[in-house]
Amino acid sequence: MPPASVPMITNDAVIFGMLAIILGTVMWTAARQDGFWKKFYSYVPALLLCYLIPSLLNTLGVIDGATSKLYPMARDYLLPSSLVLLCVAIDFKAIVRLGPKAVIMFLTGTAGVMLGAIVSFEAMRLIHPETVAGDTWRGMTTVAGAWIGGGANQAAMREVFNVDATMFGQFVAVDVLVGNLWTAILLFLASRAAVFDRWTGADLTALNRLRDSIELYQAQHARIPSLTDIMVILAIGFGATGLSHFLSQLLVSWIGTLPAEWRLQDYSLTSGFFWIVVIATTIGLLLSFTKARTYEGAGASRIGSVMLYVLVATIGMQMNLAALLERPWLFLLGLIWIFFHGGLMILMAKLIKAPLFMMAVGSQANIGAAASAPVVASAFHPALAPVGVLLAVLGYALGTYGAYLTGIALRALAAG
Repeated sequence: MPPASVPMITNDAVIFGMLAIILGTVMWTAARQDGFWKKFYSYVPALLLCYLIPSLLNTLGVIDGATSKLYPMARDYLLPSSLVLLCVAIDFKAIVRLGPKAVIMFLTGTAGVMLGAIVSFEAMRLIHPETVAGDTWRGMTTVAGAWIGGGANQAAMREVFNVDATMFGQFVAVDVLVGNLWTAILLFLASRAAVFDRWTGADLTALNRLRDSIELYQAQHARIPSLTDIMVILAIGFGATGLSHFLSQLLVSWIGTLPAEWRLQDYSLTSGFFWIVVIATTIGLLLSFTKARTYEGAGASRIGSVMLYVLVATIGMQMNLAALLERPWLFLLGLIWIFFHGGLMILMAKLIKAPLFMMAVGSQANIGAAASAPVVASAFHPALAPVGVLLAVLGYALGTYGAYLTGIALRALAAG
């Protein structure tokens, strides 16, 4: 059923309580060692449920994710804090030793978005020509910007190709629904990584070494956290987040004084969120070389994971399956587009024998950017979240260029 015009629950405090109950229930049932729940979670990843149940509430009109302030809160406060706390435990040298395959998979994802736009445009020209008639190609450029980079790149394409407000809104819906559907698929695949990796013949040595080094460090320094430990961990996470917001404001203000002809917005350098993510990740990585890393033994990454799970639930709140009813053919275009991207990623993973982790994170670093790339990475191991962020930052840099070239190609196809 479509969502009600007025959601049943609008109070964010109530909604937050509902999300907490959902997360707690999923985690509690997932921890069962026998019976129905053990069998259930052998097929359905717990993280996927934390994402899909809130989306169902949004679709049914129980809540309205679009008007709730919970997602902006989680994005701006909890995401940077979780990145800091997850980075504290990371072995940065081991990340570097992962080698070039992660970057190759990311760039394949970018190429998949660019080529997928052309393939989906031509496919819809055969299936339902009215869908791609007129200026539809303009709206597609905004999705390309979002799926290679992020929101800043999407907004840049709207201005560059003069996309009207109605069409922009329609393609935002395609971006959100199809992109979130792809995130759900990647989370589902994450629980079956062993099967995928056997099929590709992936060499997991470097990835396992990184995971094992983190787990060994956690085991060696594990202790029952005291109240002081927890308060210090929160101080590190939220303190670094506050500093990230402060420094990002200064940087964006300073960049605003630079010559307009430099077009620094094309690199997402005028986006405050871009700098918040970059600074928070940098602070976390720097702290991993200090005594702050010992707080991993008191549960720093676990607290960071709690923040990340809350973010997952608020991201799920943005998904509304009823949006399919408004202009369904556009969503078919989006599905062709995203599955071409996914197919190319799988092909490249097979060719270079890349593990599912690199395929999934390389894809999500494009499609979901910094807000959800660490979510997919953490589905493999919480401390691997920074890998997703580092690749997503690269996406911000390439987003405008890739989307612009895609727009030029789509314009030529539409005129032909």
